[in-house]
Amino acid sequence: MRRIIVCGLVMLALVLATEVIGAEKQTLQIEGSTTVGPIADAFAEAFKNKYPNLDITVKKTGSGDGAAALADGRCDIATMSRFMKEKEFKKAAEKDIFPVAHVVAMDGVCVVVHPSNPVKQLTTAQVRDIFAGKITNWKQVGGPDSPIVAISRDTSSGTYETFHKLVMKKQQMADKVEYVNSNPQAHARVKSTVGAIGYVGIGFLDANVKALKVDEVLPSRQTIATGQYPLARPLFMFTNGYPKLGSMTYKFCTFYLTETGQEIIEAKGFVPVTNY
Repeated sequence: MRRIIVCGLVMLALVLATEVIGAEKQTLQIEGSTTVGPIADAFAEAFKNKYPNLDITVKKTGSGDGAAALADGRCDIATMSRFMKEKEFKKAAEKDIFPVAHVVAMDGVCVVVHPSNPVKQLTTAQVRDIFAGKITNWKQVGGPDSPIVAISRDTSSGTYETFHKLVMKKQQMADKVEYVNSNPQAHARVKSTVGAIGYVGIGFLDANVKALKVDEVLPSRQTIATGQYPLARPLFMFTNGYPKLGSMTYKFCTFYLTETGQEIIEAKGFVPVTNY
């Protein structure tokens, strides 16, 4: 009888130990793009509800910072609104980090002005000339006789990189261009400045700013998903190698494929990669 009791106690101890191990705190560090930030934040909130023992943090300081954090081993997932540069891949590889890209949503770099501005559309060339300082007054593009205030993202931003490549064709911006650190700051600056023009991700469009047609195409979920809008782009999450199947990193990076993940992406104003 004593042997049976002892065996039962041992089995109970093993079960309790297993439960304790299963309840151990897990961590997930995410860092990078302010554009992908709203998606990452919403995913993180969903994961906190589903996995109460998960300690998850999201830092939104720019795509370049995300790439650097992944290379330095300071994060599990780097969120980026552009593809990783060759030099960033090289830096990571030198530290035995091998970045793998996961496209989680589609976005558009939307050119925005103050709602009171009567201008409705510009060509890519006109936008480029505005930020290059060749067009300085709204009357030069059919608007009122007032100076243009050009607002750009900072140079470490993935949104800046996309704009610089697709619009500026790598031309230098004028000295008078103002730089801000995030999409919310760009939005706030245009919202409060009558003569301003800036650019933000589609998830940051609302009634406080007016999106312009670019090359006669208005940014929308449909025009971005189909590639009609000329400033469409994918949004990424990068991991060190392909994450282990079933790991929390794997679950987070593939969450965009679930019904809930797609609903979150749409709710944040972006385009699910499955929406084609």
